[in-house]
Amino acid sequence: MPDFADHGATADTESQWWRRLARSFVSTDSYGLVLALVIVTYVVSVSVNEARAASIVLVVQLVTVWITLRTSQARPVVRRIADVVLVLAGVVAVGSFFVHEMGTQLGGIFAVCCLLYLIAPFSIVRHLMIRRDIDIEALLGAVSAYLLIGMFFAYAYQAAGELGSVPFFGSAGHGSLSQDLFFSFVTMTTVGYGNLVPAANPGQTLAVAEALLGQLFLVVAVGKIISGLQPRRSNGSGR
Repeated sequence: MPDFADHGATADTESQWWRRLARSFVSTDSYGLVLALVIVTYVVSVSVNEARAASIVLVVQLVTVWITLRTSQARPVVRRIADVVLVLAGVVAVGSFFVHEMGTQLGGIFAVCCLLYLIAPFSIVRHLMIRRDIDIEALLGAVSAYLLIGMFFAYAYQAAGELGSVPFFGSAGHGSLSQDLFFSFVTMTTVGYGNLVPAANPGQTLAVAEALLGQLFLVVAVGKIISGLQPRRSNGSGR
């Protein structure tokens, strides 16, 4: 009889866990929605290859960053700075959709993307540090921050390629946004396929920084949260 009771309690706990996870992806105050928007941004970035795609990606980013700062309860001064950047980014997005020039203008768009995706993960990390509970929200927030860091470096590579005097990937060319995202996450996870390699600085330095930061964040932040989510085992022997 106790076994059936324990099994029922475990099943009920698992059911509640899944319900909380499902609700987090539709709640405007949850990191589940932030994670979903980050994934949408990635899909849009790799799916649209036209020159005007940068403005479309930037609009999606505006929504993602705004909700991220709202969910992470960013400080008022950070929100004000971000609001100014978001407004400027919106103007750039609208202007670049109608008038597109290669080089400096497109590089400026991706530089704005870098700034947006640099603010967001720092805000999430700060919020997670002041939260007392280690729960599913903390895990979703850590994963969101991890992906935002990867996207930040991707846009940094794209900006460096557009503003640089030599092709970012050398003989492979400047690289599309899809290639930069691929290279960024391959670098951050230290898989290192080797089919895309930055030809010079600052690309090489950025790649080293991303590899180190990605591994440290994964081990320290995400690993700690996952270990905190593990249920504590009760010691039946009373010791």
